[in-house]
Amino acid sequence: MKQPEHRGSIFLEEGAVLAIETFAGEQYVLRIAAPRCARAATPGSFAHLTCDPLLPMRRPLSIMRVDREAGWIEFLFKIVGPGLRLLAERRIGERVSVLGPIGRGFVARTERPRPLLIGGGVGIPPIVFLADALREDHRAAWRPLVLMGSEIPFPFTTRPSRILVPGMPDGVIACMPLLDEWSIPSRLASFAGYAGCYEGFVTALADIWLTGLDAAALAEVDIFACGPTPMLAAAAAVARRHGIPCQVSLEEFMACAVGGCAGCAVRVVTPAGAAMKRVCVDGPVFAAESVFPDAIA
Repeated sequence: MKQPEHRGSIFLEEGAVLAIETFAGEQYVLRIAAPRCARAATPGSFAHLTCDPLLPMRRPLSIMRVDREAGWIEFLFKIVGPGLRLLAERRIGERVSVLGPIGRGFVARTERPRPLLIGGGVGIPPIVFLADALREDHRAAWRPLVLMGSEIPFPFTTRPSRILVPGMPDGVIACMPLLDEWSIPSRLASFAGYAGCYEGFVTALADIWLTGLDAAALAEVDIFACGPTPMLAAAAAVARRHGIPCQVSLEEFMACAVGGCAGCAVRVVTPAGAAMKRVCVDGPVFAAESVFPDAIA
């Protein structure tokens, strides 16, 4: 019998909390020592964490950053229940059980060197990870653009970008400072009236930028998206409208996170017809058209 692909690539580690930072809207950035997970993680993969020694159920969190040499992984999460509230209360030096990395991540293709990365809310972490990975990927002269949307304060202090992005609406200048430091252009969208942000959906901002590109430029664009399901459906529609491939990272409730319980299964269209696929190990990244075949262009 063929061994499942995910076996042998998922590690169980007890790692110390190295840092935890608090942001508005009950958002947290947590850094944990987990060298084996850090070495194997790819953009779009996630880890299954224990939130508290007395809470048996783990929580799946997308990996936002890794340092393979220093051996740490970093997560951004927002409190949505008692488990993550307990995780937010962990202190420096406490141990957290980490199971990961899990899942199939994003795949950047060299024939499309202008990746458009779209993150919404807690879907921001895999987008940051992908942007960071592109900096280290010398297979192509990557020219990524990162667009992020949020209706609560962003989990970083926004500021005007130093990088010009042709095709952006007037006044849309706010960025994620970390990406600016990496020389990766970014722009932000929100209905909350934050200074320098596009007032509207982040997918609408993506549509505006894509509309300004000529056919040759569009042929170099890939879309990568992570966020709430309605945002991903909108990203799939934008991709279809402009004839661009799109990969989406899905968010689902998970129990085991390693493919055993099938509680995270979603309907996906395959060449052989519709099938149920597990988000944890068959995804979380899927081709947008397979998950949203009826997205209106």
